[in-house]
Amino acid sequence: MTAAVPTTTASRRLGVRTLPGVYAPQHDTHLLLRALARETVRPGSEVIDLGTGSGLLAVAAARRGAHVTAVDVGRRAVLTARLNALLARQRVTVHRGDLADPVPGETYDLVLSNPPYVPSPLGPPPRRGSARAWDAGHDGRAVVDRICDAAPYLLRRGGVLLMVHSDLTNTEATLRRLTRGGLRAEVSDAASVPFGPVLLSRLPWLRGRGLLGEHADEENLVVIRAEQP
Repeated sequence: MTAAVPTTTASRRLGVRTLPGVYAPQHDTHLLLRALARETVRPGSEVIDLGTGSGLLAVAAARRGAHVTAVDVGRRAVLTARLNALLARQRVTVHRGDLADPVPGETYDLVLSNPPYVPSPLGPPPRRGSARAWDAGHDGRAVVDRICDAAPYLLRRGGVLLMVHSDLTNTEATLRRLTRGGLRAEVSDAASVPFGPVLLSRLPWLRGRGLLGEHADEENLVVIRAEQP
C-alpha cells in the first residue's frame, strides 16, 4: 500500500467510510480499481480480495455481479469492509485472517490485492498498528512474495491476479516469481505519484540502499496482472 498517510477526505469522495486505523483508499487503490474495470467479471464469478482494508475493491467487484470474498488481518478493517458493503447494498463475505487462510482449498476467477509493500528500516513487518497496512520488511516483499507463491493455487484456469505495489518493491522480482509458478505475468498499468509522508520520512535510508535516486521525487506504482493458463 502506498506510503501516504490514510485520509478520510479521499474516502468520502468514493463514498467509503473507514474506521480509525484502517487504510483509506489512495493512489494505489485507484490504480487497482482502474485495472479491475478492464477485466471481464461475469455474474457469478468468484472473486477474493486479499488485504481488503476499506473493502472498496470488493464492493466494486460485487457491483458487477461477482460472488466476493474479502479477507483482512485487522479487526477494524473487517468491520469497515462489512460496513461499506452494507452501505453499498452489496453482498460481500468478509473474513478476518491471514491472506487466504480463512478459505483453504478454494479457487477463484479473480484475485485482487493491494498488500503492504513499503520497504522499512525497522525489519520484520509489525504485528499491530496502522503501519501493518504498509510496512513490509527491508525489501518490501514480505507479503508480496507470499501472494506470488499462493496465486497459482488460488486461480482457476483462465483466472487472473491483479496486484498493485511500488516499483521500490522490485517489479522484475514479482514477474519472475509469478512466472516460475506457471503464470503469465506482466505489468498492466503504472502511475507516478508524489511521495507521501512515510516515504518522505525514509528518503535518506531509501537512497542509501540505492532504491531511490538522489533527485527522485515520485513513487512509481505498478499493477501486476498474472493469468493462469
